[in-house]
Amino acid sequence: MSQQWVKFLPAPLRSRLSGRPYLQQVVGNTAWLVGDRVARLGVGLLVGVWVARYLGPTDFGLFSYAIAFASMFAAISTLGLEAILTRELVAEGCPEGELMGSAFLMRLAGATTAFLLAAATILVVRPGDPLTQAMVAIVAAGNFFQAFDVIESGFQARVMSKFTVMAKGAAFFVLSGVKVALILLHAPLMSFAIASTAEVALGAAGLVVAYRAAHHSIRSWRPNLRWMWSLFRDVWPYTLANLVILLYMRIDQVMLGQMAGNRDLGIYSAAVRLAESWYFIPTAIVSSVFPSIVNSMARGDDTFYGRLQRLYRVIALVSYLVAVPTTFLAPWIVAVVYGPDYAAAAPILVTLIWAGLFTSLGVARGSFMTTMNWTRLHLLTVSLGCLINIALNVVLIPRYGGLGAAIASLIAYGFAAVGSCFLFKPLWRTGWMLVKAVASPRL
Repeated sequence: MSQQWVKFLPAPLRSRLSGRPYLQQVVGNTAWLVGDRVARLGVGLLVGVWVARYLGPTDFGLFSYAIAFASMFAAISTLGLEAILTRELVAEGCPEGELMGSAFLMRLAGATTAFLLAAATILVVRPGDPLTQAMVAIVAAGNFFQAFDVIESGFQARVMSKFTVMAKGAAFFVLSGVKVALILLHAPLMSFAIASTAEVALGAAGLVVAYRAAHHSIRSWRPNLRWMWSLFRDVWPYTLANLVILLYMRIDQVMLGQMAGNRDLGIYSAAVRLAESWYFIPTAIVSSVFPSIVNSMARGDDTFYGRLQRLYRVIALVSYLVAVPTTFLAPWIVAVVYGPDYAAAAPILVTLIWAGLFTSLGVARGSFMTTMNWTRLHLLTVSLGCLINIALNVVLIPRYGGLGAAIASLIAYGFAAVGSCFLFKPLWRTGWMLVKAVASPRL
């Protein structure tokens, strides 16, 4: 069915989309995702900056530490099921009720494990610090509600992300208003941790409502041991890979908080939030074209790798369009957004914004490796990146503080996404494709 919005586009774009309903659906799906993230970017930055200014570098650092610490265990909750579940749902003749029910039960089991591990580990890492322990437990409790994200995979398989956008977007905007109210009421630090988990819970409720609105029901979900074993067999290397990814993307904050203190972590976290604020763009692009990449395998290597190369080039172009101006404007951006207390975040922001180039390419490469079912190889490459990040943090944080942690991330992300490809023969072609994308980005 033709998408009605196409007729409002400029003539050149309209002509390219005319008569191509699937492409129209992909573009429309991407528009929903990008539109949602743009709206979140504006409101999220405004509210997030207000929270950072209200709490100050020290309390904001503690808040960021709790989120980063709980996030390191989140992969155990998600199990890396998103892409695998989408892949199976795209396949013809799949028993959707059994798949969704099996994935949901697996996510609940993962959430329980993640919560217990996070709560137990923080007791060891920060004994005698009940405030941090309580905040980590509250944030980690959000994993239980994220089990309903299997609904998001269902919408993604049908290229119908607008339902996810409406459900989670509503939760985000409501809780953003709650955070503003907490600031105006001079609420304590713990209140913001509770608000973060409440946002996840409200988003889960919204997904259930959206699922029903799309004429589906969770009552049709029927967990099946055969499908659970099949999903687990494919997903466990991806689970470990996602765990390692989250570890090496958040270990810098945890190590900085442990080695340099909450104030340095607060300044670093302010830079991280700015540097990662645009990550929704490559994620939205990859999410929208993923079903197309899966389907293109049946059309031969030329089509399959041609689409991958275009994806890599587009992702690199978007990264450059963000990184180059930020490099020159970072001091001004930090001064305007966070104020003089966070001035030291500017060089950290410049370093992390370039790390985003490799993070984005890593997301795109991940779609390729999922399609090929090379989850074990994916695990190995990100594990090497994680080890490099930890080693560099040990060396650089004592000397350079937050900037050292940023440099460690830049090197580790670059190696994990591109450099590691040249260590394994099956990835040589992918490695050269990524190099071409970095050297010659374009639409």
